[in-house]
Amino acid sequence: MKLKSNFAAALMLSASLFSVPVISETTANIEEILVTASLTPINASRSANAVTVIDREQLKNRAALNVSDLLRDVPGFSVSRVGVLGSQTQIRVRGAEANHLLVMIDGVEANDPSQGDEFSWATMSTSDIERIEIIRGPQSSLRGSDAIAGVVNIITRSAETPSSAGLYAETGSWSTQSSGINLGHKQGDFDIRFGLNHVESEGGNIARTGDEKDGYRNTTATLKSGFKVSDQIKISFAARESDGMNQFDADSDFDGLIEDRDRVSEFNNSTMRLQGDYSSSDGLWRHKVLVARAKNDNVAFADGVKGNVTASTKNQYQYVGSLSLYEGAQTLSFLAERESENWMQRGAISYGIYDPNQDRIRDTDSLAVEYRTDMTDRLTLAVSGRHDDNSEFDSAKTFRAEAIYQLSNQTRLRSAIGSAVKNPTFTERFGFYTNFIGNPNLIPEESTSWELGVDQQMMGGDVTLSATLYDAELDNEINGFVYDPATYAYTSNNMDGKSQRKGVEFSAVGDLSESLSISAAYTYTDSTGEDSMREVRRPRHTGSLNLGWKAAENLYLNTNVQFTGEQTDGYFPSFPEPSQVVKLENHSLLNISLNYTASDKLEMYLKLENALNEDYEEVFGYQTLGFGASVGVRYRL
Repeated sequence: MKLKSNFAAALMLSASLFSVPVISETTANIEEILVTASLTPINASRSANAVTVIDREQLKNRAALNVSDLLRDVPGFSVSRVGVLGSQTQIRVRGAEANHLLVMIDGVEANDPSQGDEFSWATMSTSDIERIEIIRGPQSSLRGSDAIAGVVNIITRSAETPSSAGLYAETGSWSTQSSGINLGHKQGDFDIRFGLNHVESEGGNIARTGDEKDGYRNTTATLKSGFKVSDQIKISFAARESDGMNQFDADSDFDGLIEDRDRVSEFNNSTMRLQGDYSSSDGLWRHKVLVARAKNDNVAFADGVKGNVTASTKNQYQYVGSLSLYEGAQTLSFLAERESENWMQRGAISYGIYDPNQDRIRDTDSLAVEYRTDMTDRLTLAVSGRHDDNSEFDSAKTFRAEAIYQLSNQTRLRSAIGSAVKNPTFTERFGFYTNFIGNPNLIPEESTSWELGVDQQMMGGDVTLSATLYDAELDNEINGFVYDPATYAYTSNNMDGKSQRKGVEFSAVGDLSESLSISAAYTYTDSTGEDSMREVRRPRHTGSLNLGWKAAENLYLNTNVQFTGEQTDGYFPSFPEPSQVVKLENHSLLNISLNYTASDKLEMYLKLENALNEDYEEVFGYQTLGFGASVGVRYRL
């Protein structure tokens, strides 16, 4: 498998780079420092962004197998999964499209150009993750295209002790098995950690007819290492690769209904990053050089016959420099970046008139600048701007301005205004197999937005209440399902007029007592297209509640409730019937996990999913799984 060969190369590279003992990058306190909200890490109090951080403890207590299940609790997030574990999963933020969310793994842009610039959430397991930083709102002025609605940065674990090793295993409903191992070593100025995880599930039938089960298999390997050459120079390396398959059902006869068919998708997704950091002896100047690659390969089979093939490679070459003045009260940062994307697609010719077999390349050269200043002890201002020179489109300029005011020790006000851009995808421009014809004349989507927020500490700072009001206006929105009666196929067009995304987010996070913690969220989102019609797969109301109870010193109970309000979806019956909008009913899910610490080395847990056996659909025509239970064990050697 590619997994073995690629990671063998990664291990050899790591060994050649880190042949002498060194130490990893210093990991700052995640309660205070954000690495994603700025070009350089900043204190959370200096950012106007609406931020959610999922830390290692939360990952352990929830015991979720897939990252997307954790993101269901994040304000402003809505998740649509096509049935079982490993199935296609889309995440929309604040009513934006699924490809308007930039996902990074250890700072590497991981969205897949061969899959409409969406991230492959179905393949993203929770194995060996240190924390997840989630920034809501447009970030194009720092991160470019794809960050029009927000950024998720998944940060993997580093070695922390001289030697460490761990084993874990889980078994549960639908013949789901998960197991893994991690090894770590830290000596002097050197650290290295390796993790290997395997998930396999028999799954269930997701079509409304038939009884064929749709299974899933995924093997994920991670490698992370750090090297401190001197007090001023650090080198780090990180790689992650997932290899596996998922079985799925689809509408193969184009009547708008899902058939129970033997269809399989094989995938291989990888990210790799080499980074060097330099700081001047006085600490005023900081420099970062990053070289990264994200690679995705996907092959589909229908009834055992190889069909469609897609592949993409994204290379990043990035420099970030920052100057700190007045003991950190002012920071001026610069970015210079080249990004090169390669896209390949192979598939059947549609109706004998369109050949989707394509090989395309596009490059983007970018410059960005960011300035942050503490005007007073209470007032922080920030402004950023970015220029993107793309080989396929007109140059794009984006900006963002922020203001943060500490009204009191308990109350913080924040505001931001900015613009963002999203380039058309390769698929939208050059087509897709079956019955989708591309439109090479598409232009980028452009957004302007503002948001106002307040953070209020209560109970002596143990609980924080937050509220954010947001409004975004989208120009040139791309409609990817425009019917062409001349060819009996679909294409993409830029829409006239403006699309609107507006709403409000509420959250409460903290400790109600020494033994009881809370994390709650509610979001109202109103997302409409140029025709003022409600957009599909965007529920107006979503909410979640997590209650964590430390029942005893070694016993922890987590109760999770997720609510998804009524939403709409598209139904595409066979010609000549027009497309239709259907309603998906609201639903609530109850999930429970119980963690027991038997000793310093041994932990056990019980997990109940959809405990009330709710019957619902997140995508029209695709069933979801009912009640499931699993047990697991973690052991540190």
